[in-house]
Amino acid sequence: MGVREHRRAGPAAVPCAIVTVSDTRDAKTDRSGGFIRRALLKAGHDVVDYRILKDDPPRIVAHLRELAGRSEARVVLISGGTGIAPRDTTHEAVSGLIEKRLDGFGEIFRALSFRQIGPAAMLSRAVAGTYRGMVVFSMPGSEKAVRLALERLILPEIGHVAGLLAAPSG
Repeated sequence: MGVREHRRAGPAAVPCAIVTVSDTRDAKTDRSGGFIRRALLKAGHDVVDYRILKDDPPRIVAHLRELAGRSEARVVLISGGTGIAPRDTTHEAVSGLIEKRLDGFGEIFRALSFRQIGPAAMLSRAVAGTYRGMVVFSMPGSEKAVRLALERLILPEIGHVAGLLAAPSG
């Protein structure tokens, strides 16, 4: 089966969770989380959970474990905490849980980002992978970066990746 057939075989609507990692944002100022919500709903996907968490690895890990335990979300979209500043620890939290890395997500995201912002793109530690039946995408917190990741990478493949995780093995 080719990629087009795989895409068609994936679910049209995918239940998603949104996590904004920020020490300063709240529901009113979370432009990236708001963009993710609007983009998902416009594309026909459900938002089953939305949180703003401090950039604190134990909190992030606990929330991802909780999401996996509830088995509602098939895709988790995390924005923020992927840089190299001392407070940017989302990458460590997410990377420590990932079972199967999707290296292409970070690689392609940085390549696309390079076209927009130049060499500063190398500072992003965007990462994706599977965790307990979910696909987790962790991207920078700026609205421009979130838009790039969603429009160019995540939304075109969201049903495909969710379908692959739901497919019986063997």
